[in-house]
Amino acid sequence: MNIFYVPSQRPSVPKSTMAQSFLMEVCVDSVESAVNAERGGASRLELCSSLLEGGLTPSLGLLQVVKQYIKIPVYVMIRPRGGDFLYSGQEVEVMKKDIELMKTHGADGIVIGALTEDGRVDADLCMELIAAVRPLPLTFHRAFDMVHDPAEALETLISLGFERVLTSGCDSTALEGVPLIKRLIDQAKGRIIVMPGGGITERNLQRILEGSGAEEFHCSARSTRDSAMKFRNKSVTMGATISAPEYDLKVADVSKVRSLNAIAKNTL
Repeated sequence: MNIFYVPSQRPSVPKSTMAQSFLMEVCVDSVESAVNAERGGASRLELCSSLLEGGLTPSLGLLQVVKQYIKIPVYVMIRPRGGDFLYSGQEVEVMKKDIELMKTHGADGIVIGALTEDGRVDADLCMELIAAVRPLPLTFHRAFDMVHDPAEALETLISLGFERVLTSGCDSTALEGVPLIKRLIDQAKGRIIVMPGGGITERNLQRILEGSGAEEFHCSARSTRDSAMKFRNKSVTMGATISAPEYDLKVADVSKVRSLNAIAKNTL
């Protein structure tokens, strides 16, 4: 295994973050969700588009307007398309340009992930992207859940200088992945933050936090809100055959964020 240790790229964990008992990151894809997440007590946002595909790069306009309305840090997802995490040269160009634009327009951190064809962290590409991101803090997203060897992948991320990794424990939900998440946190020994995410709700958060020992967690805390449209053409869909209904809107729910916040406080 080749480790690429780059000391100057290793962002330190802010003391204010370490002093807290927990930190809740809410994944949002609209201004309304961002505002609701902050009102509910979120500590940080992950800003995306297309949550149905696991999150893609948001528009520059969305970042700029979100920054006008909220005060908590906004980490921006850089992912040019859905599907796997093996990127072409042209897709890398897009990612670098998106990073440049998001930094210029107020991103507080960046979220990336890239793998090689054999399921390892693409250290070479990550180093290129880290150079573009510097000096902003960096999260490796759930591409981690598709790696061949999680323990090896974690050491690679540490050597590259990532501040945190988002993971469901390489399982379908964070609850099912708790055993691996705990092993990763034990392995990390504070060198990187291991943040559970994936299917976290009020019903399972306590078990996830207690079982893993995590001090940060990631959720979307969304509810479905009916569209205000009165005329509805139900014969047409805007996306693929399997897609979200046009007249159901998924929005971060203030009460859900508050409930998750309270559960985390009581647990930790």
